[in-house]
Amino acid sequence: MTGTSTPGWWERRVVPRLVDATLRGPEIDERREKVCAGLSGRVLELGFGSGLNTPFYPVEVDSVDAVEPSDLGWERSEARREGSAKPVHRVGLDGQALDADDEAYDAVLSTFTLCTIPDVELALQEVRRVLRPGGTFHFLEHGSGPTERIRRWQRRMEPIQRRVAGGCHLTRDVPHLADAADLQVTMLEQDFLGGPGFMRPWTYLSLGRAS
Repeated sequence: MTGTSTPGWWERRVVPRLVDATLRGPEIDERREKVCAGLSGRVLELGFGSGLNTPFYPVEVDSVDAVEPSDLGWERSEARREGSAKPVHRVGLDGQALDADDEAYDAVLSTFTLCTIPDVELALQEVRRVLRPGGTFHFLEHGSGPTERIRRWQRRMEPIQRRVAGGCHLTRDVPHLADAADLQVTMLEQDFLGGPGFMRPWTYLSLGRAS
């Protein structure tokens, strides 16, 4: 979570471990590599977590500033940060109030993060603020499904999901939210992860780029 609310024991000690364990593997790593393609220069990563994107930073990246509210997540990223070819520095805890000058970054990266930020609209306005002219916003997020049947199940399950997964929402339409923040989506791929059909409320992904 990259917001300002005070997390409880579950959010502090369990959720970072769940995220680290479940948001990796060949199918997700393939998408991580794809969403990181094209990053260059000075990069801000929202929701750095345990550093699962570090193997996929392109050679054109000079440095990465990480926004990560979880101390446990940051601790679990130590080996990945030390093994990264790019310097990574923790620069803040809150995606809704970035500690950065206007137009400070060449790119912003967000993977499986916008679902948990309490005020996602404000966070995306901050992304717009810190991007330099011509900079790009790269995102890989789960969210609102492509059919009403799936969206109906997402609405039913969301209260439970938010309690057990650190405030995670199932119903956010990230491409629409980006457009509303004046981040024009220039590339978008949407599909389901593999797996049983009953998991589809959780596995509809949007991989895109906006500027």
